[in-house]
Amino acid sequence: MNVKMKIASMLSAAALIAAAFTQASAADVTPAEARAIAKDAYVFGFPIVDNYRVVHAYFIDTQSPEFKSPLNQIASAANVYTPADKAVQTPNSDTPYSYAFLDLRAEPIVLTLPAIEKDRYYSVQLVDLYTHNFAYLGTRAEGNGGGSYLIAGPGWTGEAPSGITKVIRSETEFVFPVYRTQLFGPDDIENVKKIQAGYKLEPLSAYLQAEAPASAPEINWPKPSTAQDQRTSPEFFNLLAFVLQFCPVNPADADLRASFAKIGVEPGKTVDIAVLSPDMRAALVSGMEDGQREIDAVRAVTANAADVLGARELFNGEWVKRAVGAQMGIYGNSKQEAYYGAYQKDAAGQPYDASEKNYTLNFAPGAFPPVNAFWSMTMYDLPAQLLVANPINRYLINSPMLPNMKLDPDGGLTIYIQVENPGPDKESNWLPAPKGPFFGVMRLYYPKEEVLTGAWTVPPLEVAN
Repeated sequence: MNVKMKIASMLSAAALIAAAFTQASAADVTPAEARAIAKDAYVFGFPIVDNYRVVHAYFIDTQSPEFKSPLNQIASAANVYTPADKAVQTPNSDTPYSYAFLDLRAEPIVLTLPAIEKDRYYSVQLVDLYTHNFAYLGTRAEGNGGGSYLIAGPGWTGEAPSGITKVIRSETEFVFPVYRTQLFGPDDIENVKKIQAGYKLEPLSAYLQAEAPASAPEINWPKPSTAQDQRTSPEFFNLLAFVLQFCPVNPADADLRASFAKIGVEPGKTVDIAVLSPDMRAALVSGMEDGQREIDAVRAVTANAADVLGARELFNGEWVKRAVGAQMGIYGNSKQEAYYGAYQKDAAGQPYDASEKNYTLNFAPGAFPPVNAFWSMTMYDLPAQLLVANPINRYLINSPMLPNMKLDPDGGLTIYIQVENPGPDKESNWLPAPKGPFFGVMRLYYPKEEVLTGAWTVPPLEVAN
């Protein structure tokens, strides 16, 4: 058989396999059933697929303009986010970040933090492949004394060696630690760099100065969809299946995940979308649309992102909330670490729009956000939810800026949210807005109890006179 015949034979075999799947799908599940399953898979899987898009750009694709570091290595940015950073929607611009992507398949990773001064906030948010915030380290969780923490995957059965402060287990085989280090002002950046230099990662074998175990198998990482395509293309389901192979089934999800197999979403397997019957392909796309409508409906009545960001236990199987959290601001903190007040729509249910109105945000005397660390108000454009470029390069107003701001005569504070500069006497309190719809987020880092109980609430935006 010549080369051309061999290739033709291989292609025919692939087509037969795909056709067999299509026929089996048609026999085993109707388009209406497939649509319902696809909706559930989209809602359950959106945070997983969106997370993969980001970590692929940060840690896998060395040609990506967003690339940070290889696996199991820390990358620190001695600067805050700006409008040039576009991989993550609704980014924090208060704290310089450090990042890593931990492969826990072969052995645990030891994460070491230095001791730092007691009045500086810092945290390490441990995010699994589902985007659950399954553990925290740092000021609130462990204090500022530092330590060495063993991050173990779901299959590890060893014992913690001496010198390990705590063992933390992940239910997925990869973990995304997100480090945040408070910056007090531009002249503080060198201090932040020194702290970041003290962040350390090493495999357990290196920590023990012992022989390393066999390496985990190489991974053929598929190209992710764009942020836009992952909401509309049925290739979404193949990306979901790829990531799920690194997520052992949790009993709480067992029935749901078993149902996904009826439309071909099985861990580590792929479906040739191109050869699906028109009815089945349409069912998958319609299911995605149904899922997005459900997400949009829940988001419309979600006043605080804090209600949809957290550990697995927060969601209790309501995975639509996890999807809302990912779309409002993926990698947002659990509310005990940072409380988020979202400014999406006004009292009449209309989006805030700085092309039509100027707004103010007012804090009464003695009613500043109650926090153990600090607070900020950050501006984003819509629909991208990215930071807004402006003439003074100011993307937020936060409590460390208060000494340079003008208080009201009664001791309160007024922040001016508008497109145009409000003038020299008000510029110190100006938060520039885009010329169009916007999305504001108030962050309260290490909030006090009255925030968590609802005794204190974020003030509303008001239309300026």
